[in-house]
Amino acid sequence: MNAVLVQDAGVVTVESFPDPEPGPGEVLVELKAAALNRRDLLVRSPPSPVYDFPKPFVAGHDGAGVRRDTGEEVVLYPGIKWGESDEAPGTDFRFIGGPLNGTFAELIAIPEECVFRKPARLSFEEAAALPVAGLTAYRALFPVGGLVAGETVLVLGAGSGVSTFAIELAAQAGARVLVTSSSDEKIERVKALGADGGVLYTEEGWAERVRELNGGHGVDLVLDSVGSTWPESLRALRRAGRLVVFGGTGGAEVTLDVRYLYLNWLSILGTTLGSPRQFGAFLETVQAGDWQPVIDSVRPLAQAEAAYEKLTAGHFGKLVLSIGA
Repeated sequence: MNAVLVQDAGVVTVESFPDPEPGPGEVLVELKAAALNRRDLLVRSPPSPVYDFPKPFVAGHDGAGVRRDTGEEVVLYPGIKWGESDEAPGTDFRFIGGPLNGTFAELIAIPEECVFRKPARLSFEEAAALPVAGLTAYRALFPVGGLVAGETVLVLGAGSGVSTFAIELAAQAGARVLVTSSSDEKIERVKALGADGGVLYTEEGWAERVRELNGGHGVDLVLDSVGSTWPESLRALRRAGRLVVFGGTGGAEVTLDVRYLYLNWLSILGTTLGSPRQFGAFLETVQAGDWQPVIDSVRPLAQAEAAYEKLTAGHFGKLVLSIGA
């Protein structure tokens, strides 16, 4: 089969690779589409030993395709051995696409419990965009963030894969959505996804501007993947509001006013991805909706390097690879 391989020194190649052989409890899936995530950059050029895996391995965490044994159209959960608790993965949890072989290939052998029926209303390209970004957004909003209809959520960084899913899912649930962005153009674009408005994070005092947009009140929930923005995110919250964190693109360390935190009864909650059971619930939510995943562009597998470059340079929505005919 043809596959995208992560090599030493951050090199990515597209070349022939042995077809996988399903082991006990595994099924073979003929992939039709796959999507990129920020983690693909981290496992390609590891910033820490956490992301440094034996190479080469097949890249890619997100994928959709057809089961070879049944012909069923499926979407893949992006890891194995999450564990019994939905609260957090066990110590044996591992991602496909690093360290395990992933979805940037024509075939993948994967445990049957990681294979889910594709939402019928979505194309393969749209379904392939769902797993990492969509599940991360779903878990951050609902199982962890506790968002309910009538509340207001602030989503930082309008335009990323996770943020576009978060906007659409929150709007579907009957919540009011505000965003931050680096440009007025992106704020206007996400209004079409269900956001009410937003503020420029490039301007000082954006937390107060969020409060102004919310009638002078803090929001109920903030989704933050930046990290360095925690002080502003906390000040955008109402008393007893919740800050859910699932990334640190702005840096690994932050300084907080501890008194402001506890004197306003605020909560900071961390999350990544979600369990297979939560993935199933997320897919049911997707099927019940009428929105489409936001796809920036679709490229053939042979142009994976261009997709990596676009992921680094900036994009709006998800970057997808089309596989096969």
